[in-house]
Amino acid sequence: MAKNRICALVFICYMLNACTGIPDGVTPVKNFEIKQYLGKWYEIARLDHSFERDLTHVTATYELRKDGGINVINRGYHIVKNAYQEATGKAYFIQDNNVGRLKVSFFGPFYGGYNVIALDHENYSWSLISGPNRKYLWILARERTLAPDIVDRLVSMASEYGYPTDALIFVDQDVNENLTTE
Repeated sequence: MAKNRICALVFICYMLNACTGIPDGVTPVKNFEIKQYLGKWYEIARLDHSFERDLTHVTATYELRKDGGINVINRGYHIVKNAYQEATGKAYFIQDNNVGRLKVSFFGPFYGGYNVIALDHENYSWSLISGPNRKYLWILARERTLAPDIVDRLVSMASEYGYPTDALIFVDQDVNENLTTE
């Protein structure tokens, strides 16, 4: 009986760690400066997943927490419900604080990988984010739009890493007076 419990515990630990992983062959950026990364980012593109389905005008805001972690506030306009939705979570570095590899949680003790795999180190104006596997990918920018040549470069990089870039959703960030207050 004790052996079964130990096996179950090892399996659960393995599965939780797999959720915070990074895809094989993909590496997080080094020389990552969290203070530069803090603030508001606009979602330029993403792979489809249930927790952002039907959302436009998506933003992510990062703020320092007193415990050394990061508050994460994701916000987007749900086009079916005609209202903004918001999810608040927390993130912590997995390795050292100079590597763009974090774990993020929106649901209690369950964490997912947040891996910064490309970054404008000079201005922190854009980033390419991977989840724990190739089903999760985001292009983020400090402005509502990103120059097409930068988008093309990031999409090409993601494609070389094996992400299904033909399935990317380009997020509507146009200012729209008909939306409820942002």
